[in-house]
Amino acid sequence: MKKFIIAFTAAIFTLLTLAGGVSLWTYNTVVDFSQSTLKLEQAQDIELKRGTSFYQLVSLLEQKALISDGWKLKILVKLHPELAKIRTGLYEIKPGETVSGLLEKLNQGKEKVFAVTLVEGQSIKEWTAILNTLPHTETTEDVFNLVLSEQGDDSALPEGKFYPDTYHYRAGDNIKLLVTQSYNKMQQELEAAWAGRADNLPLKSPYELLIMASIIEKETGKASERPWISAVFINRLNKGMRLQTDPTVIYGMGESYKGDITRKALREMTPFNTYRINGLTPTPIAAPSGAALLAAAHPAEVNYLYFVSKNDGSHIFSRTLVEHNRAVNKYQRNR
Repeated sequence: MKKFIIAFTAAIFTLLTLAGGVSLWTYNTVVDFSQSTLKLEQAQDIELKRGTSFYQLVSLLEQKALISDGWKLKILVKLHPELAKIRTGLYEIKPGETVSGLLEKLNQGKEKVFAVTLVEGQSIKEWTAILNTLPHTETTEDVFNLVLSEQGDDSALPEGKFYPDTYHYRAGDNIKLLVTQSYNKMQQELEAAWAGRADNLPLKSPYELLIMASIIEKETGKASERPWISAVFINRLNKGMRLQTDPTVIYGMGESYKGDITRKALREMTPFNTYRINGLTPTPIAAPSGAALLAAAHPAEVNYLYFVSKNDGSHIFSRTLVEHNRAVNKYQRNR
């Protein structure tokens, strides 16, 4: 859009007549002004509320000392009345931006876009805390369960059902729009993973795949190990062995978890203590990534049944309890 860069041609006389006799010097001055840079050293926001007129915009720019010759803008809009069609919203102005660039932005409604990242492996509680601190949004109480209900899910169990990703919004948007996007994306990713899953998985539904993916996500320290970790859990389920994975215990401990899993917690019978229960936990324990969903659907073709952390983000995988105990002695008990 180059409406602000006005070439002086034979049609100038027509423009001058329409503008009510603007002098050639004034016209050229206004053109030069439209391509000058705004006076600011760092980015700042301006908000145009509903009903803001072009002349009120000029006053606002002068008050913020972004321009010093507001009369030039007023003449410019007489020459180009379409520039007066500014749109409401929150806009970001950056150093080096020209007057014409700003008018183009306001004319086209290119509002400032905010971003928030919902991180994989985190819980709904952690995500809620993030969403509650976002600037320029309308918050909705219990937004995850509200979105679930609107999508026909009355389980009141939102954990794991929303996709971790970076989402964008504009000032004034209701946070529910963002959360709905996250829900819809998880449904798409989960449906695709379930449809393309490997044969003979001991998982009865997409929801069980989601649960498995969440456990894999929490156990993953090294991305390339996801299929191996998946294989361990799938192999254990196929053999009727308990999963015995610490992240499920931690999730079940809730607020009582202070950084260490106590012996009492390992002995306690809870729905999430996979040292005591058979099979999967009743719900996911975190938000799984797309990679974790694929790992759950396609475990590596290995016969490992155990793994132990090497304390560097990677694991040692073992086929037998003897091998596993040897690895535990080396990497955990001798620390």
